[in-house]
Amino acid sequence: MSDAPRSHGRLSIRASLQPRDLMAEPQVRGAWTAQVVTLFPEAFPGVLGLSLTGRALTEGLWNLRSIDLRPFGIGRHRNVDDTPAGGGAGMVIRPDVMDAALREAGADLPVIYLSPRGKPFTQARARELAQGPGMTLICGRFEGVDQRVLDAHGVEEISIGDYVLTGGELAAQVLIDATVRLIPRVLGNQDSLAEESFSPDHGGLLEHPQYTKPALWEGRAIPEVLLSGNHAAIANWRHDMAERLTKERRPDLWRAYEQAHMDPAKDRQLSGASDQSRDYREQPKEPKR
Repeated sequence: MSDAPRSHGRLSIRASLQPRDLMAEPQVRGAWTAQVVTLFPEAFPGVLGLSLTGRALTEGLWNLRSIDLRPFGIGRHRNVDDTPAGGGAGMVIRPDVMDAALREAGADLPVIYLSPRGKPFTQARARELAQGPGMTLICGRFEGVDQRVLDAHGVEEISIGDYVLTGGELAAQVLIDATVRLIPRVLGNQDSLAEESFSPDHGGLLEHPQYTKPALWEGRAIPEVLLSGNHAAIANWRHDMAERLTKERRPDLWRAYEQAHMDPAKDRQLSGASDQSRDYREQPKEPKR
């Protein structure tokens, strides 16, 4: 019997311990694919080559391909940018250069530009992307990308937060990580997705607090209900805490949840119990023996 490793549907396979080799062609036919157009292809896979996402990459559950923007540059120095029209500081990535890179990427996947002016990235958008064939991500640099090429390719702009990075590579890894973990079989326990923050199965609430051993640490005890063995009481406590944390920390999420699920009496109960929600943190109890 041969000891040769299985190909997992690849055209061929070669063993390697180098992270960059995780992205080497040929890749798995039909697997969810992330393509990244970047001036720094060496930034990938980065953290995506580690832990669960890295293991899923080696197992062929998803593909990662970086497309170096520099070879599509103009002239002897392969220039990819030029001064902004109308004047101003910085440089702008040329439309012809980006167009050539996007044509190399192909038209089979939706194209996303990581931009602080884009729509906020959400768990719901991650789920939508995970259900598709993949995505092509544009990592901007300098002052951004010429608007004409974004319009020509129908590019979607997405922001990971209200701040500015030096480039889109970190944002691209955030987008990929949040999406890949939703692909079936990437996480060892898919049930863990149900109670996460923003999960539809969790009502869009933030996740409840988590605890583990030891039962008493630095004078702080695990809430007694979690040690009771009463699964119904534990479930109720976790749900109540998720509601309280969401109301305190994310009023925007709470308003949406309140419209869909809450009644005024329960809302008043949560408001009046805010002091009780702190009791388990401030008044430690002796653990059960």
